[in-house]
Amino acid sequence: MADRSKTGQKAPSPSPAALSVFDRDTAVRRVDEQSTNEKHAAEVRFAAEVSSDWRAGRGPHGGYLAAMLLRALTETVADPARTPRSLTIHYARAPKPGPVSIRTVLERAGRSLSTLSARMEQDGSLVALVLAAFSVPWSAPELTDLQMPDVAPPDATREPGTLLKYGAPPFTSHIVLQPRTGAFPFTGAEQPMEIGGWLGLSEPRPIDALSLAFFSDALFSPPFVRLTERATSPTIDLTVHFRASLPLTASPDPNELCLARFRSGLVHEGFFEEDGVIWAADGTVLAQSRQLAILMPLAIR
Repeated sequence: MADRSKTGQKAPSPSPAALSVFDRDTAVRRVDEQSTNEKHAAEVRFAAEVSSDWRAGRGPHGGYLAAMLLRALTETVADPARTPRSLTIHYARAPKPGPVSIRTVLERAGRSLSTLSARMEQDGSLVALVLAAFSVPWSAPELTDLQMPDVAPPDATREPGTLLKYGAPPFTSHIVLQPRTGAFPFTGAEQPMEIGGWLGLSEPRPIDALSLAFFSDALFSPPFVRLTERATSPTIDLTVHFRASLPLTASPDPNELCLARFRSGLVHEGFFEEDGVIWAADGTVLAQSRQLAILMPLAIR
């Protein structure tokens, strides 16, 4: 997908051979656009293809779909100075591998903040509803209580797909995970429902908002560490707050991993929450996330 400047001119598109699998499989194609007037918001329609390689449980991985939707929203805003700040997705149903349509609406573009909505459909049926906010940076005091966990640094070796040997779903072949906190899933561990580790894509790629949207749902659910029987956990809604403008440096390292930590505190009537924080290697908070999901034994899928 080519970026657009404030004037709407397309930047040169990278050749297909230069695209990573992640970029190729989350690509969107602009189909048509409705011009803005005083009565109607700007609306853009995109076409995309859901790949079967990103399956997780009952359907495509939720973070994978989040990255695809964020691509469409970013192209709709078409302003590099306005970066994603908030993305909320309600997942209505799991799409099948194949074509999907995405309709984005620029609900309001203020002097600093743009508010958008989006709708993903397949075969005329709703897949996901989205609200998002994009904004320029604001000046304010820098305050934080979110300290990066004191864990061992990333290993020098990037080994993708390490979770596959534990029966993880196919999408995990696309990630590098170096666990640092928490127990393994389905071991009945008497530990807090918390997991974390160094995380990246299998193909080296600078960390950006698209990969952060994916990472916010990339690890197994924290309640799994307490279980002894395998289960799945379809996401009901996912919110990602992007906390830093990226890249952090002029020459980002495509091999850099980020540190992700996810926690749950309550499973009740089948539903649980998951709170996440993602840090850069230098301790910068990159994203925070929260989702509501269902803990579902595999036998009743």
